[in-house]
Amino acid sequence: MREETLASESSAPASRPGRCEVQPAQAVSRPGEVASRRSPVVSEGLDNLGADGAPARLGIMGGTFDPIHIGHLACAEQVREAYGLDAVVFIPAGSPVFKRDRDVTPADDRLAMCRLATESNPAFDVSAMEIKRGGDTYTVDTLRELRAHYPDNVELVFITGADAVAKIFRWHESEAVAGLARFVAVTRPGYTLNDEMRATFEKSPFTVDFLEVTGLSVSSSDLRRRVSEGKSIRYLTMSRVRDYVCEHGLYRKER
Repeated sequence: MREETLASESSAPASRPGRCEVQPAQAVSRPGEVASRRSPVVSEGLDNLGADGAPARLGIMGGTFDPIHIGHLACAEQVREAYGLDAVVFIPAGSPVFKRDRDVTPADDRLAMCRLATESNPAFDVSAMEIKRGGDTYTVDTLRELRAHYPDNVELVFITGADAVAKIFRWHESEAVAGLARFVAVTRPGYTLNDEMRATFEKSPFTVDFLEVTGLSVSSSDLRRRVSEGKSIRYLTMSRVRDYVCEHGLYRKER
């Protein structure tokens, strides 16, 4: 458990698929280059969700997002629609404990790419709460912080993959996690939950729904590999994310 509007290119000269084509006017600033006016708890757009007392549902999409891609976005949008979520917040991990075996792109870059990827969807927002918290990233800590911030009329809905949810009982402080949010495990077409796993969840304190979403065979590791090999990632992520990757020289050599 815890990743558009395409830039018009009709007037651009033909080029090799892997070539970066960022125009000077499209330059993207890193988040540290612009002084923040204030420091929100979750995000500037979502801090007051539920403050009016009306019932609300907040989707939570956690991950490394290295980089964020169309699979993350399509999944979040389909869960938002299916469960009537008022918003979905993407929370890039600060120091993910399950990625200690490899270098991870600096948090500021991953945060910037998430913001660029989600800016065209008014129901999406991005939070830097895990990055600001520092230390190892655990889902239980993030959910506790969210639950403490929002009133009880805001339901927390944690979005994750079916493969990840199958390991939920091994998560850090898993019993505490169970009482903090509802879980939606997204599956690919054709996925079947076996009887043993279904029975395990029915007897557990977790509330887990399974939702089949459009099967998009896209992964962050594949995007990193393609960039390192000089291949195109166009249409595999948002165009502004692709521009950011090119402009800042990310993934030129596999990290």
